[in-house]
Amino acid sequence: MSQPRLFLGIETVGTGTHPASWRRTDSGAEDLFTAGYWTAVISSAEKLGFDAVFLPDSFGIQSGGAAVTRGRLDAVAIAARTAPLTRRVGLIPQVPVTHTEPFHTSKAVTALDFASLGRAGWEVSVSTTDVEAKAFGRKEAQDPTSLWHEADEAIEVVTRLWDSWEDGAEIRDVPTGRFIDRDRLHYIDFAGDNFSVKGPSITPRSPQGQPVVAVRADTPESTGVAVRRADIIRISAPDLPTAAARRVALRAAIGAEGRDPDTVQILLDLPVHLAYSADAALSEVRELDRWAPDHPPLGPELFHHVGTAAALDDLLAQITRSGDVDGVVLRPLALHAALAELTTHRTGDAPATTATLRERLGLSRPLSRYATTGAAL
Repeated sequence: MSQPRLFLGIETVGTGTHPASWRRTDSGAEDLFTAGYWTAVISSAEKLGFDAVFLPDSFGIQSGGAAVTRGRLDAVAIAARTAPLTRRVGLIPQVPVTHTEPFHTSKAVTALDFASLGRAGWEVSVSTTDVEAKAFGRKEAQDPTSLWHEADEAIEVVTRLWDSWEDGAEIRDVPTGRFIDRDRLHYIDFAGDNFSVKGPSITPRSPQGQPVVAVRADTPESTGVAVRRADIIRISAPDLPTAAARRVALRAAIGAEGRDPDTVQILLDLPVHLAYSADAALSEVRELDRWAPDHPPLGPELFHHVGTAAALDDLLAQITRSGDVDGVVLRPLALHAALAELTTHRTGDAPATTATLRERLGLSRPLSRYATTGAAL
């Protein structure tokens, strides 16, 4: 019996998740705020066979002053720029909901799904700091319960807007001058504690119908939203048995919400640093830590891999055989070093495919919740 396939993602945080990664001579930090940097990174990820690229974002600037790279390009803009240059890899930018109207989030992710021909996702995040709140000046920083209640409502609004155009709503009948079938457009009429949205969207239904929603379950509040709303749940753990236990608990919670646990993929975050030998990798991580003494080093509280690309392949094969999680998201400490080692280790490009991100996750394309006629295309 063949083993299930492991969904493999990579998170691209600037020059890497380690705040001192920009100091490496191979970091490419001088090009970090150019389109070319990101098109090269994401194209490399696609050639290496990654199923999806996760693109972090925030309204806040990184702490650390001159010791760290500060600032970032908009994650949706990066994904949109790279969408026409890629054919296979999923593109999952973070869009913080705390200071963003869900109507705008809906349009942005729908447009990305069109640009990528069905490879778009949305990782939901919240804004926790006073600095971010003051940048908008509309409200004070919120507590976790309020933040994630607002996020829960935002996801509901966004997904309703994605459904507000049925499939086939665009008829484009030139002889009669009719562009849309008005009977296939729907008001969403949402009224909650944080948003009141009538709808419908101004953007037609995208190739996936519902782009993939991801939530990182790293607090009780975010976990509650994840089990109710997410297609992808990201977790961290100190070891594989703990990850397996978390997956069992999450699947039970998903079922308790009336959802099918098999429609939700649970992915384990895996910090990695790769080099030509295990000793070299360990030495390079120690150097990164010396450059950033205030940054907590990798420890046993977080499952990670520091070593060669070949050893990483062995670890991923072990995870696949165990079935402990549905997939892994690599979080390279030094992004270019990881991509370079993986490129050296693996030969040939990933096979071409036209699958949507939903299809790659084994998810069907849903019918609009407002549909009264026809079927999903």
